[in-house]
Amino acid sequence: MCRGSVEELDKLCSFELLPSSDYLDLDWVPAPLVGVFELAQVSTPILVALRRGLGGDVEINPAYRGRQNTVWEHPVAALEPDIVAEVARLLGQVETEAVLAVLPEDATAALLTIDMREFDGHPGPYLHRHFAALRDFYAHAARRRLAVAIWWD
Repeated sequence: MCRGSVEELDKLCSFELLPSSDYLDLDWVPAPLVGVFELAQVSTPILVALRRGLGGDVEINPAYRGRQNTVWEHPVAALEPDIVAEVARLLGQVETEAVLAVLPEDATAALLTIDMREFDGHPGPYLHRHFAALRDFYAHAARRRLAVAIWWD
């Protein structure tokens, strides 16, 4: 539906198409989350799944970029249901505490390590909470055999 209609994609990205429970807002966590996963040297398949889960695969509708007042920094991308299931499976294998254990105990050092300069406090709890939300979101979408649309604003 969104691939063929800029209007439908705009409704999706304007939070009008689906119930609020079908959306996940990750704030500004994607880059720091990838950074800590790289620092922890997680397996390549898990790192690829994380990146796909945060960035998608294929742009849904390139015509949407030309629409006024839309997401322009990052194209709206999709993951098909089979890929959603694979992302969910791999993210479900992550031992979050072990990944976050690579961060220095000192908050300032931890923030600098993952280039998260504009944050108060230690990033560990913030990253943990957002990764748990991402993992749960993909697990729920996989159980329902849903595709996922991804955009940043």
